[in-house]
Amino acid sequence: MKENRYDDEVFFEKYSEMPRSKEGLAAAGEWDTLRQLLPDFTGKRVLDLGCGYGWHCVYAAQRGAASVVGVDLSQRMLEEARARTDSPRVRYLRAAMEDVEFPDGSFDVVLSSLALHYVGSFEAVVQKVNRFLKPGGSFVFSAEHPVFTACGPQDWLYDAEGKIVCFPVDNYYYEGRRTAHFLGEEVVKYHRTLTTYLNGLLAGGFELKSVVEPQPPQRLLDTVPGMRDELRRPMMLIVSAVKK
Repeated sequence: MKENRYDDEVFFEKYSEMPRSKEGLAAAGEWDTLRQLLPDFTGKRVLDLGCGYGWHCVYAAQRGAASVVGVDLSQRMLEEARARTDSPRVRYLRAAMEDVEFPDGSFDVVLSSLALHYVGSFEAVVQKVNRFLKPGGSFVFSAEHPVFTACGPQDWLYDAEGKIVCFPVDNYYYEGRRTAHFLGEEVVKYHRTLTTYLNGLLAGGFELKSVVEPQPPQRLLDTVPGMRDELRRPMMLIVSAVKK
């Protein structure tokens, strides 16, 4: 079984207190941008890799998806997802996204929200997604931005008075495992460059449609703690691609 901090009771309790956990997509700083890049879900077979609470699965079903499969490694996440989902067209499966298997061409759309930075091999996931999709199918994902993952701890540098000075970026070209500090806990993530993300898709049989570094929307800048500081450096990367 792959490493999974989200089934740790203390860590999950902290995660459940985040605004995006309580309020859903409306409190997610990247959602307004991501939503614009999603395809028409009408009649589509959808796969969500790293589905978490199932917010995107529910969204796809509400917008006409014929079927939605949400995959996540965390049992606690899936329990929350099932409790928040009332559509019979959505089902959830516990598995690591690196290990899950489906017949070739099983889906029209594959989504992944803020999960790929937990995966050691992006290329391996791209190969799977390519097989799972029918030709012309959409792959839309968000991940932590390489600027955000490069240094490791993922925290600002502060002055003597505790005010933010800047965000450190170091060892950018040295890809691989990082120990991040998230919600006061150590979490293993994987850093890769922007080149690796984009060329990995091109080499994996995809055509790029959009690449966006989302900014938080104005409505959240003063209502979600720390959100205004997200204008100082990119935290997330969103990519939309289609299978050739």
